[in-house]
Amino acid sequence: MSTAVPDRAESPATVVDALIIGAGFSGMYQLHCLRDRLGMSARVLEQGDGVGGTWYWNRYPGARCDSESHSYCLTFDKDLYESWEWSERYPEQPEILRYMNHIADRFDLRREIRFGTRVTAARWDARADRWTVETADAEGGAGERFAATWLITAVGCLSSANVPKLPGLESFAGDWYHTGQWPHDGVDFSGKRVGQIGTGSTGIQAVPVIAETAGHLTVFQRTANYSIPARNAPLTPEFKRYIRENRPAIRELMQSTPNGHAFAIADRSAHDMTPDEREAVYAAAWEKGGLQFRATFRDLLVDKAANDTAADFLKRKIRETVKDPETARLLSDIDHPFATKRPPIDSHYFEAFNRPNVSLVDVRSDPIERITPTGLTLRSGAEHALDVIVFATGFDAMTGPLLNIGITGRDGLTLKEAWREGPKTYLGLGVAGFPNLFTVTGPGSPSVLCNMPVAIEQHVEWITDCIAAMREKGVSRIEPAAEAAEGWVAHVNAAADATLLPMAGHSWYLGANIPGKPRVFMPYAGGMAHYRRICDDVAAKGYEGFVRSA
Repeated sequence: MSTAVPDRAESPATVVDALIIGAGFSGMYQLHCLRDRLGMSARVLEQGDGVGGTWYWNRYPGARCDSESHSYCLTFDKDLYESWEWSERYPEQPEILRYMNHIADRFDLRREIRFGTRVTAARWDARADRWTVETADAEGGAGERFAATWLITAVGCLSSANVPKLPGLESFAGDWYHTGQWPHDGVDFSGKRVGQIGTGSTGIQAVPVIAETAGHLTVFQRTANYSIPARNAPLTPEFKRYIRENRPAIRELMQSTPNGHAFAIADRSAHDMTPDEREAVYAAAWEKGGLQFRATFRDLLVDKAANDTAADFLKRKIRETVKDPETARLLSDIDHPFATKRPPIDSHYFEAFNRPNVSLVDVRSDPIERITPTGLTLRSGAEHALDVIVFATGFDAMTGPLLNIGITGRDGLTLKEAWREGPKTYLGLGVAGFPNLFTVTGPGSPSVLCNMPVAIEQHVEWITDCIAAMREKGVSRIEPAAEAAEGWVAHVNAAADATLLPMAGHSWYLGANIPGKPRVFMPYAGGMAHYRRICDDVAAKGYEGFVRSA
């Protein structure tokens, strides 16, 4: 017996001042700002069953933050900033998720969050000067309809999982998983033949943990990668006391550095030292561990010869660590300058290849041809029998989460069409042709080149101030001027070209991991502190570059 589906257009929409998509750091802070600071009615639409964003979905083995814990937090509220104490230098996913829930509890945010709600379409209604949004529930059925003056996407930069379209995947008789869509009750690898495809930041975290229980782990590597040891450890009482006594100074440092971290880039050139002196600097940074390695010299990302000194040191460390000469050669055969792709940090990644149950397969010289019912086959005909496949293949970064929403702006212009040749935004905050739409950490902003909470706080506060100013002036619509967006795209390109970043031609910063995606450098490489000054100047000049109307 069939049941007629009711006409969605007949169901009344829930009308609010603002709709926010996503309940991670961005969505929760944006909700707090609009509801509690501006007194607006707002709702957050969240596909998951809980808050956390990235940290709700990413539960793969070894999932851990690569920003140091004392800097990976929201700092806008003194009590929130001072009330949470981290346990480790680099916190694991469960601890970060507890922190996210602490934020939701602290500000009583859940009552305005619709969990299990996926946005299926968002359309600008020019006659009503508002967005209409349609949703689906967890089972895919028609969900609640909404209407709002302001639409704010807080969907994250790395939330659209990229599962490669390998022929035969549907025939695989074993289990397969993507690291960004990990089962919440975990996966038991005990005694199983596991194949992991991908060796980016996620894959580098997962390998040592999977190897502990797998019968055998085969790592399929297309692109060799640098990685710095994290040297993770519990925070000492002395360091916890240092954090408590220096929070304002730590916050100020984070907001003044190009990458939003709580350390400054050394004001020296790699060419200022003798080889022995430089070796000592790198050795000390290697022993300390973490992302601060890339801050040893100011010119590592702008001078290829300077970068080569760091790259040579790191490749040598890989060869010293990995015992098998051929495996060491493959792992150190890196084809891009250091830190031009997301620079991973690890906990015993290279050491894992010294285990008897871990092997490396080079799929750059011999690509994966297809998945079979019992494993996978390479182009050469070599077969690998597998019980489990783990795709550590990353995300359709930055644009994917936005394009998946189905956003249609003024005059029927879809976001997909507007970005057909690559993303075009103004400041990474708005898109020409899409009134009253704001994109938190969107393409064209520092986002993934920055410690994310720092970028998120700046974006949310700028959006909140802009909405407050528009309401005060009786402005009902605001959107970037097309020429301002074009100018900003040119500036983003120029900022990237002033660095070595575009030299990693297969980087997801360029969208190169997604077949058919335009090759455009998406994040803003001019530095978070400089970007903040640009945004402040735009606001001070009456939101220069934006078109406003009553």
